Amino acid sequence: MKDIKRIVLTGGPCAGKTTALVRIIEHFSNLGFKVFAVPEVPTMYSQGGWSYLTPNPKLYYEGELAILKTQLALEDSFMHLAETCTKPTFVVCDRGTLDISAYIDRGMWDELCEKCGTTTNELRKRYDAVLHLVSAADGAEQYYTTATNSTRYEQANEEGLRLARDLDKKVNRAWTGHPHLRVIDNHNNFDTKLNHVLKAISNVLEIPQPVEDERSYLVEVTGELPECVESEITQTYLVADPDCEIRLRRRDWGSEVVNVHKTKKRLANGEVLETERQVTNALYESLLQQADPYRATIRKTRRSFIWKGQYFEIDTFHEPVSNLTILATKGVAQHENVNFPPSIRVIEDVTGNPKYVNYNIALRR
Repeated sequence: MKDIKRIVLTGGPCAGKTTALVRIIEHFSNLGFKVFAVPEVPTMYSQGGWSYLTPNPKLYYEGELAILKTQLALEDSFMHLAETCTKPTFVVCDRGTLDISAYIDRGMWDELCEKCGTTTNELRKRYDAVLHLVSAADGAEQYYTTATNSTRYEQANEEGLRLARDLDKKVNRAWTGHPHLRVIDNHNNFDTKLNHVLKAISNVLEIPQPVEDERSYLVEVTGELPECVESEITQTYLVADPDCEIRLRRRDWGSEVVNVHKTKKRLANGEVLETERQVTNALYESLLQQADPYRATIRKTRRSFIWKGQYFEIDTFHEPVSNLTILATKGVAQHENVNFPPSIRVIEDVTGNPKYVNYNIALRR
């Protein structure tokens, strides 16, 4: 069977998904791909007469069930179409099944899954990657509008912006635990945001990309952080060729554990080819036997959050070093200002400093 990637575009209200989808189709069609786009199912039902705001609880429940059933059927149908193509192809979904869980309570969600013969874990595994586009309501408020979606009930006022930010975070939490969740934050230039979407998909498709360093800072946390997702990370480097880096990572959210095997290979033309795959617990334990004897295992706590439209990850190291906290910005271009939360004190900009790269932190001294 062909290896056809299924990618989700998700995010809060007014995140730019519609425009991004057009750009994705144009860009990858020019590269010789056939792109199938699964339409946004909740909008189809809203435009057809169903409403989230109905006072009828039975109608609300049946609507959510119909949305989940339709989403599953549509995705499967498009995947079947993709399998018949003779040229490279992938499927991009305008929202995915787990988006539904962000809008309803956990009890109803579990019941809907049971009626459809599935679980949250099984649904998460349907997708090869999830790209979360941050709502314009968080960091790009001047661009927030309801004009592009007549069914949107988060209006362009202060209360509407608050609701949109809240929904954005709920959707992000719904996908937490997916090994290939990428957050595409807001930028001074919307084209930059779209370019990061194209780059993320290129990585999923294993198309070589120019080397692009993230921005990193030594920091001290001086107060309460914005609402964040916390996880424990165990990271082991495996024996590899000189031009290749192989990382085995276990990430534990408390109720969910995901193991990812990542290979990063630098090419002669300066580009880098990255491939990732999720591995079972049994394979994870087996691969540990290939651990690089010259590098120690890294253990750290990661706190991830969105602040003023930008995405941050704060890593607090426990082994093989301690008293080290590094903040990384994801997707903030070099010419843009970083919107640091007030509870963060920046000690030093260490972007590009090899001393603070995880691969070198692990080096036994």
